[in-house]
Amino acid sequence: MTHSEPPEHLSPAGEEVVERVHPRVRMIRALNAVIRVICVLFALVLALHIVLVYGDANPANTFARLVDSWSGSVSLGLRDLFTPGDAKLRTLVNEGLAAVVWLVIGMVLTTLIARIGMPGPRRIWHRRAVH
Repeated sequence: MTHSEPPEHLSPAGEEVVERVHPRVRMIRALNAVIRVICVLFALVLALHIVLVYGDANPANTFARLVDSWSGSVSLGLRDLFTPGDAKLRTLVNEGLAAVVWLVIGMVLTTLIARIGMPGPRRIWHRRAVH
């Protein structure tokens, strides 16, 4: 940038340039942010339950019971998918898988919502290789 050019966020007249964002874009970004937060929160609850199980947390403790209850609610029915003999390994495998599935669900949903809902010609469903 030379001394004669204004900074990028200023117009040549020295006024601040504000980029207008389509209302649908703002709505899609907000919706995707909510979906990401929920999916990450569910994955964190499952991860916290794994940590508590591996740390031999007192199952009679109120916090441990709360996390156990929440993790059971968001485990997507995967709590008893694999049944190794060790309870800690069972928790790690099943709830770890559920946490990964929540992260994948969040990624897929936000990608689909963005691709379907974004205005204009930027929607790209696939890319063709040009030879």
